[in-house]
Amino acid sequence: MKVYSNSFKNGERIPKKHTCDGDNVSPQIAWDGVSGASSYAIIVEDPDAPSGTFIHWVIYNILGTSIPEGVRPNSDVGIQGKNDFGRTGYGGPCPPHGDGNHRYFFKVYALNSQLPAASGVSANRLKELIQNKIVDSGEIMGLYSRD
Repeated sequence: MKVYSNSFKNGERIPKKHTCDGDNVSPQIAWDGVSGASSYAIIVEDPDAPSGTFIHWVIYNILGTSIPEGVRPNSDVGIQGKNDFGRTGYGGPCPPHGDGNHRYFFKVYALNSQLPAASGVSANRLKELIQNKIVDSGEIMGLYSRD
């Protein structure tokens, strides 16, 4: 499943507006539709965080094959869970100053059903819920650093 963005290209720098140094708004993300998929989920991870993989976004029950830029926590695009900042919704890249480039993986999962709505779902919990429902998956990766 191919995943792409109008906001940044795979392997390139994520624009400042999508980070804690800018407007902290989610980027536009799109993907190829998958036969047999009833919904999609996205988990955004930074595996380069000093304390281990850091979760920046959890969103599921997405019904289309794209999400617009600037999805807010109360948006009807999907159900958003908790990120590792302790908030619901998107939390942009915000690596420690001088820590070099971090990689941000926007992982999209095509699911064969919708999931029960629940508030505050963590990435680990979402991974448990989708374990036997994944039809296909793909990702796009962006870089960000704060020098």
